[in-house]
Amino acid sequence: MSAHQPRLGYTYVALSDVGRRRTSNQDSGFASQHLLVIADGMGGAAAGDLASSEVMHVVRRLDNPPTGDVIEALAGAVHRANDRLAEVIEDDPSVEGMGTTLTALLWNGTTFGLAHIGDSRAYLMRDGQLHQITKDHTLVQSLVDEGRLTREGARTHPNRSLILRVLLGRDEAEPDLTLIEPHLGDRYLLCSDGLSDMVDDDSIADVLKHAPNVDVAAVELVQRALAGGGADNVTVILGEMVDLDAPADPTLASADGQPMLVGAASEQARPGAGTTRTATNLDVVASSDDEHDGAVSTKVEPTPADPEALRYAPRPPRRFIWLRRLVVLAVIVGLLALAAKLAYDWTQRQYYVGTSDGNVAIFRGIQADVPLIDLDSVEEVTDITVESLPTFRANQVEKGITSTSLDDARDTVEQLRDIATRCADPAQANAPGTECGGVE
Repeated sequence: MSAHQPRLGYTYVALSDVGRRRTSNQDSGFASQHLLVIADGMGGAAAGDLASSEVMHVVRRLDNPPTGDVIEALAGAVHRANDRLAEVIEDDPSVEGMGTTLTALLWNGTTFGLAHIGDSRAYLMRDGQLHQITKDHTLVQSLVDEGRLTREGARTHPNRSLILRVLLGRDEAEPDLTLIEPHLGDRYLLCSDGLSDMVDDDSIADVLKHAPNVDVAAVELVQRALAGGGADNVTVILGEMVDLDAPADPTLASADGQPMLVGAASEQARPGAGTTRTATNLDVVASSDDEHDGAVSTKVEPTPADPEALRYAPRPPRRFIWLRRLVVLAVIVGLLALAAKLAYDWTQRQYYVGTSDGNVAIFRGIQADVPLIDLDSVEEVTDITVESLPTFRANQVEKGITSTSLDDARDTVEQLRDIATRCADPAQANAPGTECGGVE
């Protein structure tokens, strides 16, 4: 008798958390029996959450058994998503400058089609080895490719978030497209940079290798991102290849076969969305204060203080109470003054790249409106005009690009100069995949 040939499918889960330092979720995630998608919006006030949501609602229309070429289907969805962003911007010019990454896996029953643009990532865990199967479309990755920066240096580079290719709704940025032949037991992870910036590849590999199922892996990855600082929204989409003829685990979040939608897109449900769930039913601690944009927040609940113990805590004698209060007040005022002095001194050791009279400039200090105190001053004005930069980069400069030192700020200026030079060269500006379409 011949060995049983597995009929492949996959279990799946989608999980998103707003993070510890953000108040809104600009990530959108989707997982179903046919499609896994991650979109990480950007643009801040320019509606990054809207960008990822609109793109997600276009791409997830692929959530059906594909009848043709999965690569062609993905390429068409990416172009339609980009066109949708253009329509939104035309209707509301105030969101000009918003954009989103997009990474998607489309399953036809035997093969995955992969589409990727931006710096969200897709990983494959196979036979105990982790492989990153997408390439970041970032400036630091281009420096790594050119041999000017190591992978370790790229991870901590101050401008690691500068993206060279992304969906902006105003150009025809082409995604990377490829086919993947899955194996039984493969685990596929799509994630936003809120995970990959907070958790290194070795730690990701450890979770994907040892977690008993994708539900546990998703929770553990989000928890590690939050423990690492949670500086950004963190979204993970996981799929594990299984034999569909083998007994299924009824406790998994995907056991009911319904799609899962998380993050910003879950707040903008569209008519006909059916029974798509906006959060997974994983065994995590969640509170109403931490559920943002359909995200499930994972955290450890603090042990509440015993009110009786506080009520009967020893109290100081009441003699000389006014004298003690004056002393305490004086100490507090002194500490506040010292803290203010230290804080001001700290601001004067910070730098950021911004604009001065229409040119890119380096500022000493921080951007903050404090009455009667100037916390920033122009350190150097460059010859790079804001007009020479793509709209997305110009928006970044207008908002200020933080740096940890003067040298870091000068590095940022040189990188912006390089982008402006590329966009000024018609041969490079018109090349596919560039971001120069926003330069007027």
